[in-house]
Amino acid sequence: MFAETFKNVLNHEGVVSITSWGEEMPHVTCTWNSYLVLKGDNRILLPVAGMHSTEKDLKVNPNLILTCGARQVEGFNGYQGTGFRILGTGRLINEGAEFDEMKTKFPFLRSVLEVTVTEAKQLL
Repeated sequence: MFAETFKNVLNHEGVVSITSWGEEMPHVTCTWNSYLVLKGDNRILLPVAGMHSTEKDLKVNPNLILTCGARQVEGFNGYQGTGFRILGTGRLINEGAEFDEMKTKFPFLRSVLEVTVTEAKQLL
């Protein structure tokens, strides 16, 4: 599911937006491309330090929309820069091997956001 172009985007720093929504209006928070860890063909792990509103939303609705991009990666039609919209479901991981692995890599985390990706679409 993760195209080479998407993987290449993650090799460059950029902002990742994470949109969640529960019973109230949508909430958007951000992280960095370098914090995304791909697992298998359809999972992304992210360190969670804050993200309290996202956590609250996930208790009501597991759906997430992420966007990310990098100016250094060629997009469609030879344009400089590309970006992706990622649709999926999220859950928080607070223990286990993947939590321990992420805690070693990102000591500041309090939890791990696991995103099971259903679509990763290149937009630019």
